[in-house]
Amino acid sequence: MTEDAPQAPPPDLKDWTWVLNFPCSECGLDTRSFSPDQVPNLLRRNVLDWVEALDRLGEDARLRPRPDTWSPLEYACHVRDVHRLYSDRLALMLAEDGPHFENWDQNVTAVEERYDQQDPTQVARELAEAGAHLADEFESVTGDQWNRTGIRSDGADFTVATFARYYIHDPIHHLWDINHE
Repeated sequence: MTEDAPQAPPPDLKDWTWVLNFPCSECGLDTRSFSPDQVPNLLRRNVLDWVEALDRLGEDARLRPRPDTWSPLEYACHVRDVHRLYSDRLALMLAEDGPHFENWDQNVTAVEERYDQQDPTQVARELAEAGAHLADEFESVTGDQWNRTGIRSDGADFTVATFARYYIHDPIHHLWDINHE
């Protein structure tokens, strides 16, 4: 890490799979309140909200509320990359039986990819493209495909249905983060 690189937030060690069983006490999302086939529309709405937020914030999207908390731009980069990662993982789940997913350290990626220096307009465009692509992929899931499985590096196992509901919490929660920091 170079001297001008921002401080990485402390690692998030929570097992967020609890969002499949309980409402989030911060953002309020209850993933039990919708079916997985509703995720594409939730995602499309969320993408529009992200693009609007980045446009509204402009260059202020680069400002961190605290040194140890991501800026809206850094959160947006993370959400864009989550869309891409989940697209890859969904494709694996649909193509292979019970694939194992490699670990992804979001804080390492944020520093290595210099989220803090990326262009907010470009990030908004890339987030929108990645989100639209993933929404289309989730929309194409049918029938028994919702029961296909995948296993995260920490051993958490998902069906495509629980994977979709677990996933959508991330971009919704981080939009809440940038609006409540």
